[in-house]
Amino acid sequence: MPAIELFLGLIAFGAIAGFLAGLLGVGGGLVIVPVMVWFLSSANLGGDHVQHLAVGTSLAVMVFTSFASVLAHHRRGAVDWAIVRGMAPGIVLGTFAGSQVAGLIPSDALKWFFVVYAYAIAVQMFFNAKPTAHRAMPGRLGQLGASGVIGVVSSFVGIGGGSMSVPFMSWCNVPIHRAIATSAALGWPIAVSGAIGYLASGWNVSGLPWGAAGFVYLPAMATLMVLTVLLAPAGASAAHKLPVARLKKAFALLMALMASQMLASLLR
Repeated sequence: MPAIELFLGLIAFGAIAGFLAGLLGVGGGLVIVPVMVWFLSSANLGGDHVQHLAVGTSLAVMVFTSFASVLAHHRRGAVDWAIVRGMAPGIVLGTFAGSQVAGLIPSDALKWFFVVYAYAIAVQMFFNAKPTAHRAMPGRLGQLGASGVIGVVSSFVGIGGGSMSVPFMSWCNVPIHRAIATSAALGWPIAVSGAIGYLASGWNVSGLPWGAAGFVYLPAMATLMVLTVLLAPAGASAAHKLPVARLKKAFALLMALMASQMLASLLR
């Protein structure tokens, strides 16, 4: 069993991840995945499947985080449920299919994917780069294609998809606060289908630690779930009051730092 000090670290970062999930609509996975990699590596758990366990556990945690976050946004009337209905089918199919493919990819390859993605998101958020809004939301087929891609990438990285769905909706003239709230709602089907997918793809894998259900490490999931669920509504509330642009810059620097730490471990 991991030392209590490692679980205390999870508690601290779980609180941060939950608050950011509600605040920025990017999902706590961008924080949870590198923290889970640190946790599992420090406890000598997971062996060749550290990244799979980190991503699968992140998605399982977000089943609860996303629900708490979207509930808070819904109470404010900010979620566009028509967009959710249009994109959810592609999200579910893409995420589940991606999680099955990810189970066949070596752990280090998934880490490289996460590092590249994290750097890209850090640059995008720091410079507030976003496509010019010049069109409406596409039809059902267009939404299906876009959401399918978002689902696949989310399953590889272990995120709720907000770092892709928010810019996509902004490009389609959806107001930013509505895009953030709707992204939180889309994060729930990503989390559910991804968690089920990682549980299934890792079910018969040998060498996983005690407490793992497939590629989901249940003790860490339970620890992170409580904190993220408690803090996600506070983040959603703060999104309507705090200077989100400045907070995104700080989050971008945090992402770059975490990506650099993972990159250094890969190069070693």
